[in-house]
Amino acid sequence: GGTWDLFRYPGIRSDSDMFTLGYNFRPWTDTKMLADGPSIRRYIDDTAREYGVKHRIQFGLKVISQSWHSENEHWIVKAIDEATDEEHQFSTGFVFHCTGYYKYDSGYTPEIPGINEFRGDVIHPQHWPENYDYSGKRVVVIGSGATAVTLVPAMADKADHVVMLQRSPTYVATVPEQDLISRNLRRILPEMAVYRLARTRNILLQRAVYRLSLSKPKAMRRLLLATARRQLGPEVDMRHFQPHYNPWEERMCAVPKGDLFKVIREGQASVVTDHIEAVTETGIQLKSGAHIDADVLITATGLDLQLFGGARLEVDGREVHVADALMYKGLMLEGVPNMALVFGYTNASWTLKAD
Repeated sequence: GGTWDLFRYPGIRSDSDMFTLGYNFRPWTDTKMLADGPSIRRYIDDTAREYGVKHRIQFGLKVISQSWHSENEHWIVKAIDEATDEEHQFSTGFVFHCTGYYKYDSGYTPEIPGINEFRGDVIHPQHWPENYDYSGKRVVVIGSGATAVTLVPAMADKADHVVMLQRSPTYVATVPEQDLISRNLRRILPEMAVYRLARTRNILLQRAVYRLSLSKPKAMRRLLLATARRQLGPEVDMRHFQPHYNPWEERMCAVPKGDLFKVIREGQASVVTDHIEAVTETGIQLKSGAHIDADVLITATGLDLQLFGGARLEVDGREVHVADALMYKGLMLEGVPNMALVFGYTNASWTLKAD
């Protein structure tokens, strides 16, 4: 749940539907398909409280190393109390990692020439300033992934104008904002039954879309682009929404009720497809020769990745490099005894595989 606790940028939400992203044993009772970050955090917190998990967690400890010792068949796990710098040591027969794959200390920002010359604010979404006021400002969001397509419509109402600057287009698909079927079924069925029906329906739909994308890529591409064109209107240049690859060769972006298309159609936001030549004092100079004026630059350029929360992993004094080891079913590492990790799906909700 670290993502939903630490990420506080405008509009933060899931990009998977909550009926499959939620736990299989506890229903998601809201009707929102893609939920906002605070709602997801509350769902996780309530679940932990209800099932007696919270009192079993030692908060504030950062694991720095874990060492397997074959002679007595156990792990030594060392951690630092981040409040006091006191070191703690644990001995255990089995280690199970639920740390995800993000580095929460900092987000990924590529080398952008001249970015230190910019007179305005430069913000990475992973470290959004508390109570940041962007009212009336010209905002450029650099990126075209899930974070960018979330930020643009969320900021459009208060900002003077929002530009999404992308190197290449991404497939963007509209999903319903509310699950009206589940809302109506709640009148006659128990909550868990409604949840299981929605979960099953959405799993089957996700699998069908994914398989169709692989087997009939041209047909799926035509469908996605036709849907986008209809929602954008005739004034918007469709080249900004036509990727050079087939659907699901890269992850697809979902937008609730077409909110991204709406703000672009109404002129509150726009999309520019180009490469950055350099950042200037007043904006971004593009390789095409155009210049985008800006007061705020948001580098929605991705996240740095790491496993095990950055902790060092050793077996009998030898450091284990994950890239050099075979991973079995995304669960266990070659040559590392009594250890497993949770790794979810990349083309469906993470929780489905974690469960």
